Amino acid sequence: MSEAEEILRVSDLRKSFGNNEVLHGISFSLRRGDVLSVIGPSGGGKSTLLRCTVNLEPVTSGSIRIGGDDLVKDGVYAPKAVQRRILLRIGLVFQQFNLFPHFSVLRNVTEAQRVVLGRSREQAAAHAMDLLDKMGLAAKADAYPCELSGGQQQRVSIARALALDPEVLFFDEPTSALDPELTGEILKVIRGLAEEKMTMVIVTHEMSFARDVSDRVLFLDGGVVAEEGPSREVIGNPKNERTRAFLSRFGS
Repeated sequence: MSEAEEILRVSDLRKSFGNNEVLHGISFSLRRGDVLSVIGPSGGGKSTLLRCTVNLEPVTSGSIRIGGDDLVKDGVYAPKAVQRRILLRIGLVFQQFNLFPHFSVLRNVTEAQRVVLGRSREQAAAHAMDLLDKMGLAAKADAYPCELSGGQQQRVSIARALALDPEVLFFDEPTSALDPELTGEILKVIRGLAEEKMTMVIVTHEMSFARDVSDRVLFLDGGVVAEEGPSREVIGNPKNERTRAFLSRFGS
């Protein structure tokens, strides 16, 4: 793929839980190297959109295309083997870290490399140590998650996601489980990834971060895209009244 090529397209995505439709025909696309922030009020559909896009929730209808291949088209999913191949292109960083508590930091970052990608112990460990060094955690390789701060655990979870060499990295409110003083260290890591042109989709409540780091912002409210555009335009000068009302609660 060229740098300018589209890497993700979501088309008319709908999701219902029983008779309750929570996503009403969401569409957006992402090109390689872009950073997209998804913002909006709680209950607006942000996390559901992310969970559908990374295949943690099945869609009710619509299409998701990743790296030129259809994960789901018009509500019909690709065969399981094709899904697995497509999903190797994406990584996900959860709100709650989801580290294996009985694994060391190093093993948390090497396990999926060995199981999913078939890398040798030595290859996986070398890649893991490079990533932990990048996260400022090389000295914690033999520690266990319970011995780390929340910010350190989240950096390990970012290293674990990066270890599988994803083409797109998704973050589901990566700072929401952290004390305010630890939020900055995670945002700094994500800023660094953006500078390296890592393609990312970030569900976030950090408005100044979304404005400064993202290329584009998607404002989701009531399960619809109420506004979309360049991050500084949407956050600095929103056109939609719902966006203005939401942003008025923040100091950015």
